[in-house]
Amino acid sequence: MTTLKSKLHDDLNAAIKERDELRSATLRLTLAAITKEEVAGKEKRELSDDEVLKVITKEAKKRREAAEAFAQGGRTESAEREKAEGEVLAAYLPKQLSDDELNTIVAQAVEEARAAGAEGPRAMGAVMKIVNP
Repeated sequence: MTTLKSKLHDDLNAAIKERDELRSATLRLTLAAITKEEVAGKEKRELSDDEVLKVITKEAKKRREAAEAFAQGGRTESAEREKAEGEVLAAYLPKQLSDDELNTIVAQAVEEARAAGAEGPRAMGAVMKIVNP
């Protein structure tokens, strides 16, 4: 079974062979962040796929925030680069729900909670319990 980390390594090697500078740089930085996470704490350990996903998510979030900051500062080239790096990372993350999909799920959850007798501010907890998974 291949781990997510080994897939990142394989993809990095492929990107280097293909001379894909953007992908290789992005994957290098991400693998460095994973290694940093592995040596943080008292002893070195191997991260689980879930933990690796958290690191990738954090890195993708950094790219989004940097892209916004660069865009606001009028540095469109840098903003585009950050966005592109974010897209490379997004390929490794679970697919995000679209707004429509999310609205449908929430609407169903509200109906379910209402049917179960939850109303007003207290219904929020019931709805969240249904929606979160």
